[in-house]
Amino acid sequence: MDGSLILFNILNPPVLFFFLGMLAVFLKSDLEIPQPLPKLFSLYLLLAIGFKGGYELEESGIDAQIAITLIAAIVMACIVPVYTFFILRLKLDAYNSAAIAATYGSISAVTFITASSFLEKLSIPYGGHMVAALALMESPAIIVGIILVRFFAQKESDEGEFSWGKILHESFLNGSVFLLIGSVVIGALTGEKGWEKLQPFTQGIFYGALTFFLLDMGLVAARRIKELRKTGSFLIGFSVFIPVANALIGIVVGKVLGFGEGNTLLFSILCASASYIAVPAAMRMTVPEANPSLYVSMALALTFPFNIIVGIPLYLEIIKHLGI
Repeated sequence: MDGSLILFNILNPPVLFFFLGMLAVFLKSDLEIPQPLPKLFSLYLLLAIGFKGGYELEESGIDAQIAITLIAAIVMACIVPVYTFFILRLKLDAYNSAAIAATYGSISAVTFITASSFLEKLSIPYGGHMVAALALMESPAIIVGIILVRFFAQKESDEGEFSWGKILHESFLNGSVFLLIGSVVIGALTGEKGWEKLQPFTQGIFYGALTFFLLDMGLVAARRIKELRKTGSFLIGFSVFIPVANALIGIVVGKVLGFGEGNTLLFSILCASASYIAVPAAMRMTVPEANPSLYVSMALALTFPFNIIVGIPLYLEIIKHLGI
């Protein structure tokens, strides 16, 4: 592997601020981002990436290749939770296995955004429709995870209170998914005129917001590392090796379907990342028997930093090696 790609990625200012956040916790600094701000940064990043994706989607139009990409994204979001569930069942009960499987079947928008900024710095083009793929991969994993629980776990006294309406509402209308999809639609509807008006906002301060958000993620991830001691070596290994395996599957799919270099990297990142916002919120409500300290800590303290530090340049190097 070309070490210069890893160095290039690590020397990206937002990634360095992620390390700074982790270092602050390890050195017991009192550095802290006031809690309303990380939520605001998260919403801004979703709005900005969604609006840009919608604009680019309107510019390029929807053709057969884009439709195939979106279908492949949905299929992966459904398949990954199934096979990871059975791997996890080797050590865990059905509740925790389903919750973790749903977490790894879904996506991390911030990992995707970090990968897209990495591509921009390398001047590697990618399509705006990948943002639509991002939006479509969030919810199916939640649905599949809940189906796995219903099929393999024995529900007790609350069997009659289970509501698919609430599940579907949480899966498709939670704030992050709703804002992302809405931003894509608005970007597509307003086109070039809307882009010209919002570009100073959606592009001009984008990296500043991403930097602050990753600084906060560094603080949170470092605090979660302590909880990983409870997970054991099996889940720690799962947190690293399964994302790599999923990324390799995504790269093969990208090569077979002819996605191109930039789109294949983003698709592999979508396959490799794990949700630490939308899915945990849904799992807490629908699978209370599962332990949140397992799936949140795994996704945020191990898989997220692995992907943004090593995963992104590693996957790109593999893509280049395969001549995609």
